[in-house]
Amino acid sequence: MAQTAPRTAIRTQGRKAYAAAFGDSRQGRRHPLVATAMVLPLAALLVVVFGGWDAVVTQASSVGVMLGR
Repeated sequence: MAQTAPRTAIRTQGRKAYAAAFGDSRQGRRHPLVATAMVLPLAALLVVVFGGWDAVVTQASSVGVMLGR
């Protein structure tokens, strides 16, 4: 157990150095709505590029048939 404290200190120092190098001086978590707003454009692009909408419709229809609707 005594050996875990130095490794934790090294990891914490590494994160601080990374944040300082890339201009992110805030520590903490991002609000879920902000994270969602950041991900949605990429998700929409992937749906268009890979035809994901068709896959979602096909899966939903299969589930509907299994449930008897």
